[in-house]
Amino acid sequence: MDDYKKLIEEAFGESSEDSDDDDRLRQPEDSNISGESELVFGKLPEWERISEIKGLSLCRDFLTPHQQSTLLASILQQGWFTDSSHNQAMRFGDLPAWANELSTCIRELIQYSNYDPESTDITSEMDGQDCIFPSTLLNREPLFNQLIANSYQPGEGICAHVDLMRFEDGIALVSLESSCVMHFSRVENEAVTDRKQPEPKIPVYLTPGSLLLISGEARYQWKHEINRKPGFQIWDGLEIVQKRRTSITLRRLCNSE
Repeated sequence: MDDYKKLIEEAFGESSEDSDDDDRLRQPEDSNISGESELVFGKLPEWERISEIKGLSLCRDFLTPHQQSTLLASILQQGWFTDSSHNQAMRFGDLPAWANELSTCIRELIQYSNYDPESTDITSEMDGQDCIFPSTLLNREPLFNQLIANSYQPGEGICAHVDLMRFEDGIALVSLESSCVMHFSRVENEAVTDRKQPEPKIPVYLTPGSLLLISGEARYQWKHEINRKPGFQIWDGLEIVQKRRTSITLRRLCNSE
């Protein structure tokens, strides 16, 4: 646990944001020179399994607000989005230092996560279909060697798609700034011709600082999309206020060893 806290603080800085609903991060006994309380991970962020889709895991509290700001500053320093007409940047092979640090933090979070509350031995759990991330993917080097950074203005999203087969299994998505709903739908089976109505889409609520892992069935048998047009971004009966949204997608090219 201490190693994980140290790693993420070194990568993105200690959190100094005050939050009324984030008491789990506050350590009153720890204080800095000015005497103000610091926020650190009081416990590991929790994972949510999307029960309808195997291979889809969500960690809503992957990055604190302060760490998100640090990550956004690193992205802006690349100079990718200075022109409003440029909203996407790709990198292959040698990734920026902040992207490598992000990959390391993702790996460490998965390794330190408690797969089975009744056992500290997570090796066997990691190889199952329902695990957070299969060990065959988690142990590869590098974990990721391709990134896409996107900056979406209100109303901009992504069409339903399955990531290209030129990329291996195992994709990580970090969502920043604005919340949104990502919808998943099964890849259409051409052999099924008598289905009158399509299967319902599965909504996944992505909050700022959240981490979504996609592997196995979720990677190959489900399409994902984000429709940010009016009327499509609804959660708990309320429409999400549209703001700028930044996302970071990490993948690995096939035959990249």
